[in-house]
Amino acid sequence: MKLQHDKSVLAKKLELPCGATIKNRIGKSAMSEIMGDKNHQPTSALVNLYGRWASGGVGLLITGNAMIDKQALGEPRNVVIDENSDIELLKNWADSGKKKDTHIWVQLNHPGRQSPSFLSAKPVAPSAIPYKSTLKYAFNTPRELMDQEIRELIRKFGKSAFIVKKAGFTGVQIHGAHGYLVSQFLSPIYNQRTDKWGGEIEGRMRFVMEIYREMRKQVGPEFPIGIKINSSDFHKQGFSEEDALTVIQALSSEGMDLIEISGGTYESPVMMGGGKKPEEQKPFFIDFAEKAVQSIHTPVILTGGFRSSKIMADAIQHSGVAMTGIARPLVIDPDMPAKILSGEPYLSQVKPRTSGIGFIDKLAMLEITWYENQMRYIGNGQNPDPDENVYHTIFKLFSHRGAKVFKRRRAS
Repeated sequence: MKLQHDKSVLAKKLELPCGATIKNRIGKSAMSEIMGDKNHQPTSALVNLYGRWASGGVGLLITGNAMIDKQALGEPRNVVIDENSDIELLKNWADSGKKKDTHIWVQLNHPGRQSPSFLSAKPVAPSAIPYKSTLKYAFNTPRELMDQEIRELIRKFGKSAFIVKKAGFTGVQIHGAHGYLVSQFLSPIYNQRTDKWGGEIEGRMRFVMEIYREMRKQVGPEFPIGIKINSSDFHKQGFSEEDALTVIQALSSEGMDLIEISGGTYESPVMMGGGKKPEEQKPFFIDFAEKAVQSIHTPVILTGGFRSSKIMADAIQHSGVAMTGIARPLVIDPDMPAKILSGEPYLSQVKPRTSGIGFIDKLAMLEITWYENQMRYIGNGQNPDPDENVYHTIFKLFSHRGAKVFKRRRAS
């Protein structure tokens, strides 16, 4: 029967090029949890959250973006992984995510120009290109990185990967999507350098290639390294699908273990979805993912828009992707993977979150903050509340963070 077929497809193990094995084809994609403490160390809430997800049957957990540099934050309570990290706290986090033979990988990131003005007076970027949209009021014009600074950032990515492995995590992912620093280097719009770090795609991808090489040197050949990369940034004359294929082919040839396909930036946040009903939702970026699968030998994980077990299984069987990435469905139902793998048909109840007033939705970044609040419940040992009223969420967040909740830090 079709139901059993869906289960068997998603339950199959995945062996990575480095030799590591993931127990099934369901992965949790990164979501920013903003659960670090004031010193940017992991908290007990993160330990609880990832322990709960690991208990729910998922094969791979990818953490929210952890920063490699305390001076460059994407959000106020990001975890930072560097020489000053508390290794015991990191070990607690890693151990919680390894329950039931689950993989837990840390996503490492640098925001570049996407560090909000209340955190960075002068952010850094490949080139000093300001935002031209209304985001220019929330993000300061960046300073262009010098060559030696670029080399130091590559070293930091490698060092952070080494610490991740030392702490007991089972892998690491480079955040190369959504307009953060790696994505900025790849973009001909945001990278207008004339030195070896810019120009044609071979120069623009040098930064990410060197990051991968430094990481591999630090963690060795048997530790999984993945990347999240845009299929396109959806800007005219920006990072294109042709560019993306060139980059992933090069990374695959170097030995990358898992390539996650996404797309968009803060200025074109297509990764946020279109608000369709779950039964109507088509996986995002699946057309590009099919092209990627045909052009590389590295396993591909596709994230965005998966709302049913049938669509997840179909993507693997018919599109060739090796794994399906989910995020918001796991927030409101941490047991979603176990339910799917038990053989029951599954349809997520993820739906658009709105107050009915567009200005309030945008000001409170409601589509993001509602899920952050649900993650906080899980981190506090409670169950998520899929039916929570959005005004209750806004009140809770305002009580928790005060006026800071309305400071612009993300795309929506």
